[in-house]
Amino acid sequence: MLAGIIGGTGQMGRFFAGVFEAAGWEVIVSGTATPLTNRDVAEVADLVMVSVPIRTTVGVIREVAGLLSEEQVFCDLTSLKVEPVRAMLSSRAEVIGLHPMFGPGAVSLRGQTIVATPARCGKETLDGVLSVFRDQGAAITLATPEGHDRMMAVIQGLTHFGTLAKAEAIRRTGADVGETLAFTSPVYRIEMGFVGRLLAQDAGLYGDMLQLNPAVPEVLSKFEAAVRTLREIVESGDGERFQAFFAENAAHYASYLAAATEETDDLINHVVNR
Repeated sequence: MLAGIIGGTGQMGRFFAGVFEAAGWEVIVSGTATPLTNRDVAEVADLVMVSVPIRTTVGVIREVAGLLSEEQVFCDLTSLKVEPVRAMLSSRAEVIGLHPMFGPGAVSLRGQTIVATPARCGKETLDGVLSVFRDQGAAITLATPEGHDRMMAVIQGLTHFGTLAKAEAIRRTGADVGETLAFTSPVYRIEMGFVGRLLAQDAGLYGDMLQLNPAVPEVLSKFEAAVRTLREIVESGDGERFQAFFAENAAHYASYLAAATEETDDLINHVVNR
């Protein structure tokens, strides 16, 4: 089997080239400086995978969609799924949207999650593609493109927005980051680690996840309302209102509290004992 990765010279493209090679596939790639063009890859590969930045994904898909046949499989690795999958469906190929829930710094697929949004494919095709990932230790979550994007508005949009808002708030206080770490608890250091980790990466990636997912604004409006409510409770000094607010949220997360405590205890102990 031949896997062709458009954008295969990028970090994520190189990662998945290694994944397919480990599964015994032959792999070809195209990139900005490769002898092979996107067209070359699309015309010959059994599986054509698009691995390019979010803003350019749909354009690249449209560039090659008309070249694919019913015997080929068309995939993408984008953090959004509705528009890329819709664009891939304009081809004649079988279509499976993919979203690896990890970055290219991952050592392997073991313990990682990949969300798959099969849109037009037979069971045998789907099982064959997903087995490449499962056999190397990945967990697969199936979703519709619409369901995926709504979930990403919470998992990525809200999380990254909150991290960036925290970074901006700390900057506005004028607090020196290094100085705060001298006063820190392990939990604060972990929190600041997530801030620093995000800011050390590509702004374009996070901007696209926040700005191009149409489900994000609704989630952010709920976040804004939640902040207003909590601020009003805090400034009121009313202990009973705070207790009620806290209890309502604890009840919503009840099934996760024990696991969350255990997992974060392990993380805290690692930070303290390293």
